[in-house]
Amino acid sequence: MTEKALFSPGAVVAPAIDWLNRHAHGVFNAISIAVEASLDLVEAVLLVLPAPAMAAAIVALVLWRQGVRMAMLAAGCLAVAGLSGLWEATMQTVALVTTSVIIAVAIAFPLGILAARRPKLEAAMRPVLDLMQTVPPWVYLIPAVMIFSLGKVPAMLATVIYGIPPMLRITTLAFRQVPRELVELGAASGATPFQTLTKIEIPSARKTLLLGLNQCILLSLAMVVLAGLVGAGGLGAEVTRGLTRMEMGLGLRSGLAIVAVAIFLDRISRRALE
Repeated sequence: MTEKALFSPGAVVAPAIDWLNRHAHGVFNAISIAVEASLDLVEAVLLVLPAPAMAAAIVALVLWRQGVRMAMLAAGCLAVAGLSGLWEATMQTVALVTTSVIIAVAIAFPLGILAARRPKLEAAMRPVLDLMQTVPPWVYLIPAVMIFSLGKVPAMLATVIYGIPPMLRITTLAFRQVPRELVELGAASGATPFQTLTKIEIPSARKTLLLGLNQCILLSLAMVVLAGLVGAGGLGAEVTRGLTRMEMGLGLRSGLAIVAVAIFLDRISRRALE
């Protein structure tokens, strides 16, 4: 027997969403078009070459920037995606993660700098960040799907929301750990606040900032299955298809491809810390 709810947030949220759908449909439609266009552009770049040629180009780039061992790791991870017959789905997932991480960093990085300089702002944002990380994604996906329908937009919304908190928190920590003596030395030398930021603070906080970027990437990648469930395609859609059709082979292949992408992105971003 279902108990009667004494408090129902949906009674407040649902009318608000209905009002937004009636009066701001054009705005939401423009956002959907912009998001899908950006994702389609990244996917087109990743799929412009045949799979062997693109894989070879990626491995060559990794070899040039990070050495033989990382190039071998990259070749192995890309081979898993290619030999599984899931190259296009893998590139769709990489496009979703890449675009979401760029948006998350663009929001979190300046907010993290402000929070490091203003403790009251950081204290005000802390419960919001806790909420963003602890509330199940389905909770905020429901209004997102009601507004934007199924597809890439609600999936990106969920991915961005999960990616912002770690990047913001680690950015705040990174700038607070910059020695005050360096900042004071820059000010004494006549550096402007922008010069102090770009020439002193960011270089000093570089490793910690890259750690935040690494965490943002991995948490964004963790959302790919959820993205598949709301119609964003990619490897998440393949996992969902394997589950709903009870196809163990497809589920295992897509799961291994997700693991391969995660290992590749994790090792590449971690190597930048060294």
